[in-house]
Amino acid sequence: MKKKDFAKRYFIPLILAGVFAFFVGCQEQTTVDPIDDSVPTSDTEALQKIVEEDSSLYSFEANYDEGGLMDILGKTEEMIYPFRVGHKMRLVNKNLNIDFENDSIAYGTLTKTFEGVLFIAASYDSTAAEPDTVIEKPFTSVVTRNLIFIKLRNGDFRFRNWVLAAVSLPEGGTQSPNIDIIKLTAFLANGDTLVIESPNDYYLRGWHGWWRQIPIIHRGESVLLRVELFSAYEDEDFVTLTYGAGRGCNHRAKKRFELVSSTPVGGGFEKVYEQTYTTNQFPGHKHAIINAMPGQVIYDDQAPVETEAWGLPYFVRP
Repeated sequence: MKKKDFAKRYFIPLILAGVFAFFVGCQEQTTVDPIDDSVPTSDTEALQKIVEEDSSLYSFEANYDEGGLMDILGKTEEMIYPFRVGHKMRLVNKNLNIDFENDSIAYGTLTKTFEGVLFIAASYDSTAAEPDTVIEKPFTSVVTRNLIFIKLRNGDFRFRNWVLAAVSLPEGGTQSPNIDIIKLTAFLANGDTLVIESPNDYYLRGWHGWWRQIPIIHRGESVLLRVELFSAYEDEDFVTLTYGAGRGCNHRAKKRFELVSSTPVGGGFEKVYEQTYTTNQFPGHKHAIINAMPGQVIYDDQAPVETEAWGLPYFVRP
């Protein structure tokens, strides 16, 4: 047997198997530092601790980090022929900026910077039945969301004096002008409809107040998501939905959105994508994460990563 044939038959599959095994699990790399268990000595420290422990916030990373090569694709007549695509995200910086309006209300801006790697299991051979190479594309993503805190009392324990009253939806990505989510519409099983055009200005309440409640969905219920976006490219984009994972990163699932329509506009195309997801049987706080990338990011081995991500928190009722 020739050395080239031997390497192709044994060495490359071993590399791919190792990559699959490493990235299919949920790596515990989604926090910069552990939760501080010390007693807060200031209102700022108290609010930071509240954010660290709030269950409606921390499920974002569990779904933003897709866990590696997990999405199955069909092949197309392009430069490379992808079979599986997924990205690993590592939180490298987290900053909470707090502005106290008065003694009873405060506003926070939570900014998280992620170092990501997009993995594409693919082949350069259009007739291949399985991938024979893994392409890695590093990128950086910055995600922001806004928070509103309300002070309930002036006790000695500052951590108990405040509550996280409302949180905005998260929004982030690589800040590319070539892909931009314009609108997200969620059709809930109970007949309610959420229409989001600016995630950082769309608040959901985690406590009593006039803000809309975080969607509460029963186990096994379905939600239809409609995504409207601008793309600078005529080809179909790679728009995916990752959902289902709690803080432990378990039970995560992923789907690709289906293109409904594409309309030429100045400088690009306005497109509509739709997908439906069904909640799993595991209760708790979750996030549905929409990721949008131009098609060449996946089908061209040299194209840089351009991506935008929106998140929609929801709660699965026990």
